[in-house]
Amino acid sequence: MDTKQQFETVIRLCRDIFEKKLNDYGVSWRIMRPQSITDQIFIKANRIRSLQMKGVSMIDEGIKSEFAAIVNYGIIGLIQLSSGSSIPGVEMDVHEALALYDRFMTGTKELMYAKNHDYDEAWRSMRISSYTDLILTKIYRTKQIEENQGRTLVSEGIDANYMDMVNYALFGLIKLEFGES
Repeated sequence: MDTKQQFETVIRLCRDIFEKKLNDYGVSWRIMRPQSITDQIFIKANRIRSLQMKGVSMIDEGIKSEFAAIVNYGIIGLIQLSSGSSIPGVEMDVHEALALYDRFMTGTKELMYAKNHDYDEAWRSMRISSYTDLILTKIYRTKQIEENQGRTLVSEGIDANYMDMVNYALFGLIKLEFGES
């Protein structure tokens, strides 16, 4: 399988989870402000790091499901940045949420393909633990930008950080799904 096929496979896995959760919960996440989404991604990434360091899980969800959650929360973050938070279900139905998911995932994927070209798939030589650390770094950068009310002097914004977090999580999913090579 080539890189694009692997990405499409893990993206379908994440989208399937997103769609099933939409079925279960609707668009309840619409109430979340970007800062809350950043914190939710932090919880997931911190758990991955904890599991990587401890080597054992006390609950029945592993690293793979946490990377998928980071992907989906990252896309939710992009949706919220573009649409703003609101009372759940008032102005967005499930079909619109899926269309927005697809739109932001496509933009994120295109960014990854461009970077992948320039960096010559360097991510394949990285350890999964490095993706976790990079996601955590992006979270701390995002929190600082949020503290600065979104203003930066030379850095990319919150949206670019969410996209990078999604792509690092997708790298992790590919390695977990298809192996290290």
